[in-house]
Parts: sequence; structure tokens; C-alpha cells
Amino acid sequence: MNYKFWQRKKDAPKKKKTKTREWFDAIIFAVVAATIIRVFFIEAYTIPSGSMERSLLIGDFLFVSKVNYGARIPMTPVAFPFAHHTMPLTTSTKAYWDGVQWKYHRLPGLSKIKRNDVVVFNFPEGDTVAVENQAESYYALERSLGRQQVRSTYTIVDRPVDKRENFIKRCIGIPGDVISMSNGIANVNGKDEPLKNTGMMPYRIEFKTMDFNYAALDEFNLNLGNTPAVATNTYIVDASPEIVEKLKTFDFVKSVTLSPDAPGPVQGGVFPNDPNRVWNRDNFGPIKIPAKGWTVKIDSNTMPLYYRAIRTYEGNKVEQKAGVWYINDKPATTYTFKMDYYWMMGDNRHNSADSRYWGFVPEDHIVGKALFVWMSWDSTASFLHKIRWSRLFMGIH
Repeated sequence: MNYKFWQRKKDAPKKKKTKTREWFDAIIFAVVAATIIRVFFIEAYTIPSGSMERSLLIGDFLFVSKVNYGARIPMTPVAFPFAHHTMPLTTSTKAYWDGVQWKYHRLPGLSKIKRNDVVVFNFPEGDTVAVENQAESYYALERSLGRQQVRSTYTIVDRPVDKRENFIKRCIGIPGDVISMSNGIANVNGKDEPLKNTGMMPYRIEFKTMDFNYAALDEFNLNLGNTPAVATNTYIVDASPEIVEKLKTFDFVKSVTLSPDAPGPVQGGVFPNDPNRVWNRDNFGPIKIPAKGWTVKIDSNTMPLYYRAIRTYEGNKVEQKAGVWYINDKPATTYTFKMDYYWMMGDNRHNSADSRYWGFVPEDHIVGKALFVWMSWDSTASFLHKIRWSRLFMGIH
């Protein structure tokens, strides 16, 4: 018996990895490391629409923290790296396999969501999508065209919670709050919450005369040249409270007043789409936001508000028979919520699809908290001015 066999094996030269193997190992390590960082720590997002202007601009690139509210464990764990719900260069090929679904769990976070936090979340009505018209909510299409026509016109796909479209809005109400809006002013628990200085609403501007240097308004991007006058020397434009205060200092400006929609059904599609509630985007409520453990009385008044939360978000079978509501085949007069919910709104109030149109955001849809802008790119500017230098590394508040 050769007692030195182990020494020969130990002293044998190691087989050198090929360049291909080295690159393969490096790529695998990078993908795994980047995935862990994206899922549990921080992720980059871009702003594609103007719903948060002037807080966030189209072309802003920002970092979103998963740590602040606690990282959400992936609910659809088998997915193509770095793709969200659709494979690159395709419109309908899934970037995930929904054959494996995990229940919602979240790691402990640094804090809970607070009012006025800017939050990234999955679109609550994104569970069903019309592939050829993804810019509009499937349920809005169904209400306007009818279920049969929508399903015959478009390719319909379903998406798990964590693979629904990412939205970014400001949290206006937290669990247990009572929220309403009157003449464009939000009210939370009986206290008016004026729009932030970076928020936008329509304002009616009346000029003393139109004989002035329009360049004085360039910094405000009011674009009067493409805005029709609503009366003599009078225009309605989107502006922030900060801009309004500056406009009032000009000697050629006669008055600047908020111009919200009047109470009544000005436009359709406002949550909860209840014919007994004549609400619009500037006048609605009061609505109580569900909190985990809160018990609501079930009747014809409350069910339009909470039906989707009870059925879709919390996974119950809900139906009405002979005027009686049944939950999981049992008559029910009350329901106790299993999750917390939030009310999200865009700062650019008249150009934002938000909770006013699709209601509450469940806690299992929360992705993370927006931290700061690391790059801002203005695609409409000239070559030398495309980067908005003043916004680089700007905190988000």
C-alpha cells in the first residue's frame, strides 16, 4: 500500500481554466451579485411620464431603496435576469415562469411608509393587460368597450403581483386615514394638505395686457403660444404653487387663481366607478383607507369601495345573492382586512393616473422608496444641454 498517494494528488498541478470558462464564471458571479443587490438593497429606475412633475421630470434616472420599507421576497422567483415582465425586443413574451409562485413576505425595514413619501409600487390594476394597448388600464377598456369586445380585439395576459408595471407616486394617505378632495385640495383626516411647491395643478392666469416680453415666462415652461385663450388675455396652464407666487410679482399679470374641475361627473373612470357617487378627480370622498385588522361593515355603500381589495388583493371569493353578500360561500356582514393599504397620487395632478382612478395600493405591491436622482436626461434639449446638471444627485422629497 502506497501511503504517499495523497501527497501525489495534493502536489499535482491544477488544471488552468480556459478564457471562456473564466468569462463564464465572471458573468455568472456578476449576474448573481447584481440580482441580490436589485432584489434586496437598491435598484435603478427611470421616469417615463410627466405624472410627478415638477418633483420628477421625464428622463430622470433614480435609485430606489428596497431597505427602507423592507425588501420584498420575490413572489415569482424564476425569471430572466434584469428583465421585468417582458423579454427584451418583444411585446408579449414573458420574462418569467409563473409555474412557481411564493406567498408574499417582506424583510424588516428601516421604517414604515409615511405620508408624502415618494414610493415605487406595482400597478394594482396590472393583473390583467391588453398587450396591444398597455398604456391604458384593462379595466378602463372593459368599462368603455365591454368585456367581449376587449377580449376579441386585444391579446390578454395575466401578470403576478411582482411582475406588474412599476409606478411611482407620492403617498397621500396611509392605512386608517380618511381621505377626500375638494376643489383640487386634498384633505387627510379633516386637515387640508396643500399641493407641494413642486406639484402641478391648472391655474387661471389673467394678464393686464398681452403686450409684454414673453421671454420673461420662459423659465416656467408655460407654453402660452400653444395654449388657447379661455377669455380675453386669460389662459389656463399647469403650474406649481412656487411658479404661481413668482407670476404674481410681474406687473403685467392681473391675477392667478386655482382652476380645478367643478364638482360633478366631469370625466369618467374615477374610483370606485359607482353611479351613486358623483365624483371626479378634484372632488371625491371621504374614503377610509383599509388597515390590517380593520373591520368594515359590508353593505351596498361600502362594497363599491372595498370589493376589489377583498376579492382580488386578498384572494377571497365574493358574490352577491338575493341582496346578501357571500365571502367564500358564507354570508358576511363584515370583513377584516389582512393587509395595509395606501393612497397614491401624482404631483402633476391633472396628468396622473393614480389612486383617484384605481383605488388603493396593497402593501404587497410596494417596491421601495425613491431616494435620489443620479442622472437626468432632457431628450428635447440641444446636444450640449441634454444633461440637467442641476438635478444630478438631487434628493427626492
